[in-house]
Amino acid sequence: MMHRTSSRPLAKIMMTAAVGVMAAAGMAAPASAAEAPQAERSKMGAQFETVTTWVQGNVRTGPSTDHSIAYTVAANQNLTGVCWLYGGTVSANGYTHNKWVYLSDNKYIWGGLLKGNEVGNVSSLCW
Repeated sequence: MMHRTSSRPLAKIMMTAAVGVMAAAGMAAPASAAEAPQAERSKMGAQFETVTTWVQGNVRTGPSTDHSIAYTVAANQNLTGVCWLYGGTVSANGYTHNKWVYLSDNKYIWGGLLKGNEVGNVSSLCW
């Protein structure tokens, strides 16, 4: 299990990285941290990947349980994953880790709810 040692919130770290990459590419910076993964996705041409839930769970507005629930998904529901990232640690269903999948609808799901590995077999790390 990986632990973040920084006291800076993950969204701020992602936003800072995205702004740096976009500035180097001559692109305008996103207006908020929530827009950063989408901006990176369009810049990098990331492959969308189907992920499937193995149990019912919550999809959230950010990568931790501190964020609001956007909607609930049923077991065996297909979603479209874009990339995965480190977020808040969750312990549920016999698993504990901090890996979240960023979805194509700009929401996040904890990887422990997905079939496959800890990130539902999504291959791209969000950066």
